[in-house]
Amino acid sequence: MSPEPSRTRLSVAEQLDAWSDVIDRRRRGDYEIDAFGYDEDFTEALWFPLFRLLYQHWFRVEVRGIENLPAEGPALVVSNHSGTIGLDALMVQLAVHDEHPRHRLLRSLGADFLFEAPLAGSIARRTGATRASKADVERLFAAGELVAVFPEGLKGIGKPFKNRYRLQRFGRGGFVSSAVAAGVPIIPCAVVGAEEAYPKLGEIPGLSKLAGVPYIPITPTFPWLGVLGIIPLPSKWIIEFGEPVRTDTMAATSSDDPAAVLEVSDHVRATIQRMLHAILRNRTSVFG
Repeated sequence: MSPEPSRTRLSVAEQLDAWSDVIDRRRRGDYEIDAFGYDEDFTEALWFPLFRLLYQHWFRVEVRGIENLPAEGPALVVSNHSGTIGLDALMVQLAVHDEHPRHRLLRSLGADFLFEAPLAGSIARRTGATRASKADVERLFAAGELVAVFPEGLKGIGKPFKNRYRLQRFGRGGFVSSAVAAGVPIIPCAVVGAEEAYPKLGEIPGLSKLAGVPYIPITPTFPWLGVLGIIPLPSKWIIEFGEPVRTDTMAATSSDDPAAVLEVSDHVRATIQRMLHAILRNRTSVFG
């Protein structure tokens, strides 16, 4: 039986008891994994509580516009992507789960290289992510899931700090085509704070191929502080969900029209950029 999702903050003793319970369940094999590899027991009882510490106490995430996410049924959340290691995807997922009245699960779409990494790929699938393929997106929409895409990809998370909060290209708009074909709303999402958590100043040349990763960053604390440099800076995060962009008024055939797809993609990208600028204009402190 899957655990009831945590709705309140637990004491240290309560959290330790909860972790002990899930370990016992897993020893007995008393958990389920869905067709995409999602493991609710692992996610709700182990993964979310671990990163909720960052969410609540380190980044002090402020969520705005959660009412723009539907109470049920499919939708596509489109977000900017940044922060060198992509913690923003997890923080957006927690924001939806913890702040939405229905505590919905956000199914993130990831790049192929993520799922090819032995440990990271397994964890990504267990916590609700799946490959950014048309077939998987169609299946998720048909199942009424809330899906997230970060169309900047590596160009977003790997950009240097000097280019912070400048959206990179959104690719060929495959996310728009899938949303239009299914008639699901697109929810623009703006994340502020991730850029300052791991400011990327440069890269360590040559080591990325040996490590099997796209790049090894140089930040104000890494590699100078060794493993301590992995700890993110305590920037204040704001996650805002904008008003839905409707696609159900478009002809289903528009999903195969490159001009129509590009028009919607550009509109969503421009909306997120405006949201970022508005948040930044009113932000009084990076860490406050």
